[in-house]
Amino acid sequence: MGWLILVMEKTLTREEMRELDRKAMEEYKIPGIILMENAGKNVAEEILKMLDEPQQTKVGILCGKGNNGGDGFVVARHLHNHSISVDVFLVARVSDILKDGDAGTNLQILLNMKIPVKEILNIPGVNSILKELNNYNILVDALFGTGLSGAIREPFKTLISGVNNLNKPIVSVDIPSGLDCNTGRVLGTAIKATKTVTFAAAKKGFYLGEGPSCTGIVIVSGISIPRELIP
Repeated sequence: MGWLILVMEKTLTREEMRELDRKAMEEYKIPGIILMENAGKNVAEEILKMLDEPQQTKVGILCGKGNNGGDGFVVARHLHNHSISVDVFLVARVSDILKDGDAGTNLQILLNMKIPVKEILNIPGVNSILKELNNYNILVDALFGTGLSGAIREPFKTLISGVNNLNKPIVSVDIPSGLDCNTGRVLGTAIKATKTVTFAAAKKGFYLGEGPSCTGIVIVSGISIPRELIP
């Protein structure tokens, strides 16, 4: 009689992931922008694997104002460099993000490259964008990262619900937006991803509560965090 051995992969809480990032940057002196670059490049590579006809593909990237959005800006640049038609939809003011460290740097690069960045500031703006998103083949969710723990507010709530209703393939950056990293609880509403490209290790909430119904296929991607740091 054979034995079935189940090996559960290592999962991290938001606090553990935050500490991992801190040690990588402060103790190993890896600039945050390098981690962001690796994250975005790896997500772009996972998206390219999904494309049968890259030149006929349109990708819409939904970005929030934090580092998760910064990862999304990097995704946009790498897809553009692979001749993919890409547009960025930013749920914030461009001028506010440009003041913000690594994410601001990557947004400035997009502007320099003339990659379209469209601001979404309210619910009417969301409703207008949702009609436009029907024309895209793949959507990228870079709205919220693992730090989110409070309820999703407007206009994000309407945007996330509307995006789910479009029934498009969705790739989430690190975690589906609206999913609690620690508990797997949906924080009012959450992206239902086709694929989640997560960094360093899977997150605890992927396998708890409603996590499994939100993540789709989980790809764990290394972003150059020293392996001895990952418990």
